[in-house]
Amino acid sequence: MSENTENLKQLPLGDWHRSLGARMVPFAGYEMPVQYEGVMAEHIWTRTEAGLFDVSHMGQVNLSGEGAAEALEAITPGNLSALGAGKIRYTLLLAQDGGILDDLMVTNTGRNLYLVVNGATKHDDIAYMRQQLPVSVTLDHLEDAALLALQGPKAGEALVKLDVQPLEAGWPVPADLHFMEAGPFLWNAIPLGISRSGYTGEDGFEISVPAEHAEALASALTDLEEVRPIGLGARDSLRLEAGLPLYGHDMDAGVLPVEANLNFALSKIRREEGKFAGAERVLAQYPDKSEIKRVGLFIDGRQPVREGADVVDDAGNSIGKVTSGGFSPTLQRPIAMAYVPRELSATGTAITVLQRKKQIACTVADMPFVPHNYHRKPKI
Repeated sequence: MSENTENLKQLPLGDWHRSLGARMVPFAGYEMPVQYEGVMAEHIWTRTEAGLFDVSHMGQVNLSGEGAAEALEAITPGNLSALGAGKIRYTLLLAQDGGILDDLMVTNTGRNLYLVVNGATKHDDIAYMRQQLPVSVTLDHLEDAALLALQGPKAGEALVKLDVQPLEAGWPVPADLHFMEAGPFLWNAIPLGISRSGYTGEDGFEISVPAEHAEALASALTDLEEVRPIGLGARDSLRLEAGLPLYGHDMDAGVLPVEANLNFALSKIRREEGKFAGAERVLAQYPDKSEIKRVGLFIDGRQPVREGADVVDDAGNSIGKVTSGGFSPTLQRPIAMAYVPRELSATGTAITVLQRKKQIACTVADMPFVPHNYHRKPKI
C-alpha cells in the first residue's frame, strides 16, 4: 500500500465511502476503503450478519462469439465448455509454461461468458487473453460497471427485503440461487448481474451494477439493519480464515497449480485431454509430486507471522516462505499460509518460522481454518 496517491484511480463509490468515514488507502491502483469502524468489528459483523464490500477495482469481462468457452480452455484448466447456463466455475489463467497468471471466476450467462479477474492484474490479463484468443471471440472490458459483494449469513435476507426480481422468466429470485449460480436481475428498473459467490467463506452474493447506479444500490443495502459497509482489512482477514489464496501473495506466475494446493481447479476431463497452456509441466506434478505445497499454519502464542517471513529448518536455513498471515478474530489466534517442502506438509507437522530474527513455533493446519458457510445445492 505504498502507491503514489496522486496516480490512484477513484472508485465509483469513492465519495460515498468517505461520507461514511472510511479510511482510504492505495490498493491495486485505486484508493479504497480499508476500514470504517475497525477491522475486528467489521470481520465479526460479516460472520454474523451481512457486510457490503466495494470490489469495483476487480476486472469484469464479457467473452462472446462462437467457441468462446473452448477458446478460453486453451489458457485455463477448467471444464468451461460443459458449464451450464447460470453456472459459475473457479479456474486459473495459465501462462504458456503453466505458471499462474491469475485466478478467476467464469459464469455462463446463457448469452456469453462473464469473467471476474483480480484488480491488480486485470489489464495484463486482458492483454494476454486478447493475444491468445482467436479473432472470432470478442472481449469486452466492462469499465462502466461497479461490483459489490454482499457477504454473510443474512445476505439473502437483505436481497429479499430489497425486492430484487429476475430479469427473465424461469430464473429464480436471488435468495433461491445456490453457491456458484448466477442470473440477470432487476432492482428499481436497474439491471443487475448477481452471483451467489464471494471471497469470505460465508454465504453471499457478488452484484455487478452500472456504475451510475452503484451509490443508490449501496445506500439501499446499508440502510437495512443487517447490512454494514466493510473494508479491505476485514476482507483480507475473512479470506485468510477461509483458506482462500490472494493472487500476488499466495500465488503468482512462478507457482504451478499443484504447488498452490489448487488441484481441484484441474478438471478431470481437462487433465485427461492435456490441452491447456503448460499442461505437460502442470500435470507432471499432479496429484502430489510437487516439491513444495501451500499449507495453513497455526501459530503458537499470540504474535502473528507476516508475509515474507522465512520457514526454516533446524539449522536455520530458509526452506519456505510465509505468504499471508494475521490474527483470526473468529479463532482468537494467529494463522498463516506458507509454502513448505511437501514432506513437511502433512497436518500436525511442526514448522519453525523466522521473523525479525525470532524463531516462532507453528503447526501445519487444515484449511479452511474456519468452515465455509456456502449455500450449497442439496445432494440428491
